[in-house]
Amino acid sequence: MLTERQKAVLDAALRLLVEEGDNLTMTAVARRASCSKETLYKWFGDRDGLLTATVQWQASKVRVVPVDGERLDLTSLTASLEGFASDWLKVISSDTSIALNRVAVGHAGSGKDDLGAIVLENGRFALARRLKPVLLAGKQAGLLDFADAETAFRSFFGLVARDVQIRLLLGDRLELTEAAIGGDAVRATQQFLALFGAKTGPQGL
Repeated sequence: MLTERQKAVLDAALRLLVEEGDNLTMTAVARRASCSKETLYKWFGDRDGLLTATVQWQASKVRVVPVDGERLDLTSLTASLEGFASDWLKVISSDTSIALNRVAVGHAGSGKDDLGAIVLENGRFALARRLKPVLLAGKQAGLLDFADAETAFRSFFGLVARDVQIRLLLGDRLELTEAAIGGDAVRATQQFLALFGAKTGPQGL
């Protein structure tokens, strides 16, 4: 569990990524966050450890509303999926996420560091681990019908993201207002339920 001070340091690191991209250093973060490099090394280890914590902190802003498997119905399942979709769109459209992903893509396969792998493991893969239990609960309740949770998750992810992330990474200035994001979240969820919603109710009626 991060302290408020640690969260402030990670926010400082995210702001530096937006401003400086590839030039993020422990020294720069320490200066921006008004702390010592020794503190950074104590909390996060090395630069990769700091980057990992930064990605985890950014990904934690995508909430997964827990569901009660015993009393799960279509309304609560829909609310959980819409909340996830809305949060994820807000995160990927933020300046910090765009900057972080641009640096990660630039580093992929370059040998500079493992930022690409860090973003995958603590971003997309971590989100899958958090949402799949909701999808499986929906299947157990007879609300969803799919053979593989990973395939279902990828389908939902694709419906939510569409081409938004790649357009943002390439510099397209999309107007993602709160209302637009909310509408996109509802649309993606309804499309997902149309694809994977069980054709019969929990009792097979």
